[in-house]
Amino acid sequence: MQYLSRRRIDAVPNEVPSELTTPLTLLFAFAVGVIIINLTAAQPLAGPVARAMHLRPSLTGLVAMLPQLGYAVGMLFLVPLADLFENRRLTTITLLACALALGAAALAQQAWWLLLAVCLAGATSCAIQILVPLAAAMARPEHRGSAVGNVMSGVMLGILLSRPFASLVEGAWGWRACYGLLGVFDGLLALALWFALPRRQPPVHTSYRGLIASLWTLWRDEPVLRRYAVSAAIMMAAFSAFWTGIALRLVQAPFLLDSRSLAWFALAGVAGTVVAPLAGKAGDRGHSAVGMPISHVVATAGFVLAGIAGAGWFGMNVMQHPLLALGLLVLAAIVIDAGAIGDQTLGRRAINMLDPAARSRLNGLFVGVFFIGGGGGAVVAGSAWAAAGWTGVCCVALVLCVLAFALDATTWRGMRRAA
Repeated sequence: MQYLSRRRIDAVPNEVPSELTTPLTLLFAFAVGVIIINLTAAQPLAGPVARAMHLRPSLTGLVAMLPQLGYAVGMLFLVPLADLFENRRLTTITLLACALALGAAALAQQAWWLLLAVCLAGATSCAIQILVPLAAAMARPEHRGSAVGNVMSGVMLGILLSRPFASLVEGAWGWRACYGLLGVFDGLLALALWFALPRRQPPVHTSYRGLIASLWTLWRDEPVLRRYAVSAAIMMAAFSAFWTGIALRLVQAPFLLDSRSLAWFALAGVAGTVVAPLAGKAGDRGHSAVGMPISHVVATAGFVLAGIAGAGWFGMNVMQHPLLALGLLVLAAIVIDAGAIGDQTLGRRAINMLDPAARSRLNGLFVGVFFIGGGGGAVVAGSAWAAAGWTGVCCVALVLCVLAFALDATTWRGMRRAA
């Protein structure tokens, strides 16, 4: 899809001279996997926190929403700093601030203080979007897709592991221990990254105000960014719809899973992360135009399978075969995650081949857009569940897949015209 970009860069001056070694790749993946838990672990903690802080039921959702809102603010106002200031120092300071915010949440005695702390922790968790472009900058251009895919495996692992992690820690030691442990992890990561990361002074010489103003210009002038960000938002919406609705479906007959069993089910999706490095390699070999529709076909197959196993599509008797249905839902979770991860990894690889001086801002825009998609998918899934149960959730996800295919078709037409 390089025909879409006017500024693809293969050889970048002023880039990080250090090579992205295997140990560094593992450190990057581990770091982003730990940091993302700050955002997604809040969902299973919302109920216990609300009860302890005596929040009104109408305000319970703030516990899970404010970290996401803070993250969006960080995308817009903190991540662009990585195109202005030295990256290692900025990453370390941001992570230390995140650790302090999480510690404040663990010790908070008043609801307003806790909500402020989790919002700040979400904002400073944007350190992820400083690390991913840094890893891309350290990788050779011909291996950049593989590098991004390997690091993004950590993000998806963190997302999938966060819910069982939070549920198990909260059940054993309480919700304060969960925030406290995350704060300790982030503090230790800041120390490790300070010693492990190379220095990178970005080549941009402008003001912070100019960087913020440039965000709209980047979105307007980079068709590759728009194409992949919209695709990622669509698939993230479908992904969120599935994981929002599946928790509601599995507590019903014939499954009747408790919270611990739900945590184990969530672990099943981890298997889908193996797709990330494979998708990255496909992008490096120039197969992004084919890889995106394949990712969408995979996700579509997963949603159809979820409808069969959860709603009895095509004559499946879920009540008579609960174990088979549960096994098929596990398989559906793996397939759906693989499709969403493939889409996102190919998109990440494409935007990291664009203007190197704007790499952090490009990543921030990309992630901000697909997080909006994820939030929208969760909201729509709730409405679909209320209207038509699990069938409604699966139908919403399939409609989103159709939109993704429509975007693929538009891209293919552009390729034929360019040829």
